Amino acid sequence: MSRAEELKALLHRNREEIEARIERGIEENRRCNFTLSIENAEGPVVIEQLDHDFTIGANIFMLDQLETPEKNEIYKQQFAKLFNTATIGFYWDTLEPEQGKPRYTAESSFYYRRPPIDPCLEFCEEKGITPKAHCLNYDRFNPDWLKGASVGEVKKALVKRFAGLSERYAHRIPCWEVLNEMLCENGTSPFYQDDETIEWSFRMAEHFFPANTLMFNEYTKFIFADHRRQMANNRNPYYMLVDRSIRNGARVDAVGMQFHFFRKPEEATFFAESLFDLKHHYAILDQMAKLGRPLQITEVTFPAFDETPEDYEMQAEMVRMFYRVWFSHPSMEGAIYWNLTDGYAWNAEPGDFTNGENMYRGGLLDFNMQTKPAYNALYDLFHKEYCTNTAVELKDGKATFRGFYGKYRITCGGKSAVVEFKRGGNREWKVTL
Repeated sequence: MSRAEELKALLHRNREEIEARIERGIEENRRCNFTLSIENAEGPVVIEQLDHDFTIGANIFMLDQLETPEKNEIYKQQFAKLFNTATIGFYWDTLEPEQGKPRYTAESSFYYRRPPIDPCLEFCEEKGITPKAHCLNYDRFNPDWLKGASVGEVKKALVKRFAGLSERYAHRIPCWEVLNEMLCENGTSPFYQDDETIEWSFRMAEHFFPANTLMFNEYTKFIFADHRRQMANNRNPYYMLVDRSIRNGARVDAVGMQFHFFRKPEEATFFAESLFDLKHHYAILDQMAKLGRPLQITEVTFPAFDETPEDYEMQAEMVRMFYRVWFSHPSMEGAIYWNLTDGYAWNAEPGDFTNGENMYRGGLLDFNMQTKPAYNALYDLFHKEYCTNTAVELKDGKATFRGFYGKYRITCGGKSAVVEFKRGGNREWKVTL
């Protein structure tokens, strides 16, 4: 049995039970009966879904960073075609490499995978993409000028950073990751290891970003990877960390979870035995949902270990299965794929595929910007299979249809309007054409 066949077999364990939960969950949690009230109109009502009320995103770290104008243009086209959300990198070391001189504007100096903030936001606003900030406090990427600082000095610098980012971007970026990878032992400063780091960071974020969504983020292995199957209960370390933080007063609005499958080819089957157990995966999501906060998969990577049709199809199968699970779960609000393109991952020279954990072939486009089956699988899910496009007749000025939550263009009698049905929101719209 090939590696791809082994992974597929692991992914399809308990197939009948998993498929039943997926279908039931999507029908119950992502679709609803909607009613349109349209006055002074006749004829059929054409209903076209424009977007989902579910985050489908990626990081935008390679915006205008590729080697040729042609590659940059394809990157933008394929990003906007597939995604409705973009994670923008606010890594402190490259955003403010020189103290007091942040790299906000397009004229800023070049850093690999760290485009300036303003061009990223302009692209998002032009394309109707929701931006997301990653992240406010991530000690592993503190600037060199802060290394060796005391707890008080770090706090003072962070307050200035929070204040500056709030003033410039709080009104343009709705969601901010406050802390990242607190369980990864990446912290180097005494402050990051301090008992009050979490509560202090969320308190400052709440002060400077009162109207924004504030989110935690944590790495895969502290949430999903455990061969003893103990991660699906309240002994899950990330569950305990977030639960304690909330009890201590941290305003955690959403819980972010990474799901990277960074593994060497020879190790893939061993680690997939745990990570690809979808029954166990559902149990973890159910446990995390008990925190009473929306859940989001904040970073996703599924690799194609080689450029073979078999590996490409296996990557597409991973994407299709996990995204369907996430879409079906009532507490999930979205999933953000990490790298759109092969060969441009963190800590890689462009086109370097020698890394043992294969993060560099985890993109949805290949290095030449051609769509891979994984890109097509994700596009087909959310722009074809889980997308409502229909026509219904008006009856007594009303048109009723069953569709997925999201934004729609309504056309009747040659006139159009846009309405949005959000989970927990109105199920009936009065439309004026």
